[in-house]
Amino acid sequence: MTQKVVPASAVPAINSVTLADLTAALRLGWRDFTRAPLFGLFFASVYVLGGWVMYLALTVSGQLWWTLPAAAGFPILGPFIACGLYEVSRRIEQGTPLGWRSVLGVVWAEKNRQIPSIAVVIVVFFLFWNFLAHMIFALFMGLSTMTDVSSSLSVFLTPNGLAMLAVGTAVGAVFATLLFSLTVVSLPLMMDREIDFVTAMIVSFKTVQASPTVMLGWGAFIALLVFAAMLPGFLGLLIVLPVLGHATWHLYRRALA
Repeated sequence: MTQKVVPASAVPAINSVTLADLTAALRLGWRDFTRAPLFGLFFASVYVLGGWVMYLALTVSGQLWWTLPAAAGFPILGPFIACGLYEVSRRIEQGTPLGWRSVLGVVWAEKNRQIPSIAVVIVVFFLFWNFLAHMIFALFMGLSTMTDVSSSLSVFLTPNGLAMLAVGTAVGAVFATLLFSLTVVSLPLMMDREIDFVTAMIVSFKTVQASPTVMLGWGAFIALLVFAAMLPGFLGLLIVLPVLGHATWHLYRRALA
């Protein structure tokens, strides 16, 4: 049986993004969440449960080795969870009825498209940053007489500890900025159109280049908001993640013609 070939979509033109676009995207993101809160709570609960698992692994069981596979699950599942939120926003935008089978069916169908490829890119970023973080730790703290970080926090206040934190933060910021630039509009773009993941990442990167101050400010805002949402036992993520996911869809619609 011959498989149906879907023609590739044209590469969209890039619009300049303004602060008004960000404000509108957030407003529409909140609107979508309040119209279909159960979908947002469902998808965000995956992250909340994952956060609890890592917290228990670190503080209760003391099994640090659990944290790496648990944390690796986020970049693997993240794109698919995001697609669920994008699909909800797309259906609200088009006036299409919402249903669990239809929304989850779209998320499931993404496994045969380009989303798994970009999930691999995100995992590679995660693993390389994990390796680099250990390398930075070893370079600055390798000679310290410390066996357990959780019981030796004062070592981070030493000159070597402060230098390690500064270098690690700077390198982490570079990685986060690059990953944000490659994915900020590529995920909704790949779900919405038939575009390969390499082209989608290039378009996403050029979108950030076209409006660097606004887009990088959006990335910093996301990071701060997510960090604040994690403080009350990760429960704030139940609201913040769906709103940001829906807002990302609307920002994508404004950023690309």
